[in-house]
Amino acid sequence: MRVCGIELKSNEAILVVLEAAEDGPVYIALPTRKITLGDSDKAADVTDFQRKITAFFKENDVTKVAIKKRAKKGKFAGGPDTFKMEALIQVIPDLEVQLVTPQALAAMEKKQDIIYPNSLMKYQEVAYLAGVWLFK
Repeated sequence: MRVCGIELKSNEAILVVLEAAEDGPVYIALPTRKITLGDSDKAADVTDFQRKITAFFKENDVTKVAIKKRAKKGKFAGGPDTFKMEALIQVIPDLEVQLVTPQALAAMEKKQDIIYPNSLMKYQEVAYLAGVWLFK
């Protein structure tokens, strides 16, 4: 089973793919680490984002996705593009999507001894945690 952890930031979906193994999830280093939404006011750019991310999931046999949830209001509220990207991912057929709160990720990180793979980029760490959360 392959899963994908996602952090949505600004107009980017930061991606980390993990695979189930006997001793826990294994990070799969892929050349595609993020997919960008162009102008969210243009239908062609929105369609292009969904086409690219759907193709990414299919090419990498991803069946489950965890997205780090963003606040809807307040100081740390997510931007409008992040909610649009989230919706586009949620409606992809045959893909199980779960939203995970930042608090749940922080609690899991404290309880488990999370060791980040050397090949993981620093900006992918939250997406990695979201992917690991699917295996808990």
